[in-house]
Amino acid sequence: MKAAFVKQPGPAESILYGDIAVPEPDDGQVLVKVGAVAVNPIDTYVRAGMVAMELPFPFVVGCDVAGTVERVGPGVSRFVVGDRVWGSNQGVLGRQGTFAEYAAIDEQWLYATPDDVIDEDAAAGALVGITAHLGLFDTVKLQAGETLFIIGGTGGVGSMVVQMARAVGARVIATCGTDEKVAACEQLGANLAINYNSEDVVAKVKSFAPEGVDVFWETRRDPDFDVAIDLLARRGRMIVMAGRDARPPFPVGPFYVKGCSLHGFVMFMATADEQRACSDNINRWLAGGSIKPKIDRVMPLSDTALAHQLQEENTIEAKGNLAGKIVLKP
Repeated sequence: MKAAFVKQPGPAESILYGDIAVPEPDDGQVLVKVGAVAVNPIDTYVRAGMVAMELPFPFVVGCDVAGTVERVGPGVSRFVVGDRVWGSNQGVLGRQGTFAEYAAIDEQWLYATPDDVIDEDAAAGALVGITAHLGLFDTVKLQAGETLFIIGGTGGVGSMVVQMARAVGARVIATCGTDEKVAACEQLGANLAINYNSEDVVAKVKSFAPEGVDVFWETRRDPDFDVAIDLLARRGRMIVMAGRDARPPFPVGPFYVKGCSLHGFVMFMATADEQRACSDNINRWLAGGSIKPKIDRVMPLSDTALAHQLQEENTIEAKGNLAGKIVLKP
């Protein structure tokens, strides 16, 4: 089968596209005929060796997948041949990735794809959807009527946060870097979208939410805690999810006087049961049209090296050249 893989950690151009053996499903695994995959920042960190993990070589890159069950291994009980499935959590913690024509995946990390949802959307919403759901509802327990502020409302995670928050009746403020992205944020459901390159973000947020925001979701690698805590309401909650090497100053006094809380989380630390619980709402919202993953572009799987390069330009170099997910198809 064709696959995108590396023989050792390295830059994007070290990704090879060629033939490797079709994997055999082991106990509890299903063999998925891949219909679509999506690129995440973590994919590039693992491939580059920036996140220390034991990798099986040749190592197939990628976390997200959507496709059709081709074969089932011993002990599989949740799926049968022909079922459409989606999932994430691959390409990490010793597991092979998904950027191939076939992938052998433990059934605990897979979920049924709703009939009217295409593979491209299922793959694009996998990691980012589970991440948004875990953060909003497991971590900070967002409630209807609360106000959420997110930086980067058109990004992969950001666009899902905006839509999920609106789906449960929260008010959403989102920032982005161009007028086109402002319009996209509004289409996603943001009550207020702000161009951080041309508008006064703090002034506009305080005008919209004079008592402060209940949840501040930070997607950048280097948070500005002075601004964040200034904008938080009393007992406000803040999420950080990026910037492994970041060491920004932290205003302890204003933080504790307001009774705020800071939450850091990594999607991969969630158990299979916790992630499966997220999939129930994600499937319901996908099928009902309440959420739709934002896809920037669809590329052939053979362009995986280029896709990784584009992702790194966006997340590490902050070029802002993506508005949503990169999806690839075998």
